[in-house]
Amino acid sequence: LFYLLTVQASKRFLRSAVPRHSSLKIVGSVIFPVKVYAKLNHNSPRILCITNHLRNLELIDPVFQWNGPGGHLSSKNSSVKISPTGTLILRHFNLSGVYTCSIVYKLTAMQPHKNLLIKYLIYAYSDPKHYYEFTAQYHAAPCNSSHNTTFEKALLQILSKLVVELSCEVRLIKAECHHVKMQRGGLQNEIFFTFSVTSLNRKNHNRQCQQSACDASHRLNKAKHLIEKFFKQQVEVSRKSSEPLPEIYYIDGTLQMVWVDRCYPGYGINAVMHPDCPECCVVCSPGSYNPSNGIHCLRCDRSLIYGATKC
Repeated sequence: LFYLLTVQASKRFLRSAVPRHSSLKIVGSVIFPVKVYAKLNHNSPRILCITNHLRNLELIDPVFQWNGPGGHLSSKNSSVKISPTGTLILRHFNLSGVYTCSIVYKLTAMQPHKNLLIKYLIYAYSDPKHYYEFTAQYHAAPCNSSHNTTFEKALLQILSKLVVELSCEVRLIKAECHHVKMQRGGLQNEIFFTFSVTSLNRKNHNRQCQQSACDASHRLNKAKHLIEKFFKQQVEVSRKSSEPLPEIYYIDGTLQMVWVDRCYPGYGINAVMHPDCPECCVVCSPGSYNPSNGIHCLRCDRSLIYGATKC
């Protein structure tokens, strides 16, 4: 459904077309609606008001008219650009739905006008939000002790400093103190920490870096290794020390980590429905919704809009 071509200037429409990979244009079909994916709040691809068959013909006096979910589209609107040859670009795209283009044309000057309606389904999408979620357990002071709270803040500060140069952020999800009955032993107090590590947008932090180093996954992976190293060092220091263990200390082997994908509410990942954008967070279609930051659009027959967050 996707074609690469460049339409060169000519007195007659589509007299010549030369492929150029730097210019992506999407061609329509009269057999079925063509799916188009436009990144949220970015410009859409170039969408042609033409079919694969007609692009190889000379069209006389073509007239193009575009319509979207909000009605007639015109270049008078700052978010819409329509070229003289009917190519549509949607600026700062955020309105998903059905877009149609009507083209009226002649193949010869003596023939009557022909009318063709081309339909597109244009979906907004965003990149998934990736992050690591860690859990770790610490032997703790009595659960009502202020020492635990002070330690929680100190630990969060240390972890944050570890990854700040990578433009990553540590957030405490929860810290819960529990009484744990040990195997063949008594009760002890333990803090169960859960925290996340996310990569920040480096462009917003004015940090210069090479492309590979700026990659969010690359930075997250480096942050993961730093955090794992930090907890490993705590165990090594405790083993080498001749001093008694402190009141609050990390329990060896309790660090766990999972990789998490999340989409914005109203968006979800569906490789079956969107095989051309299988790892994208695509706007939920009518009949579905995503109320939170999960990765799937849930079925809801009462949902009649794109991007629903409620059923």
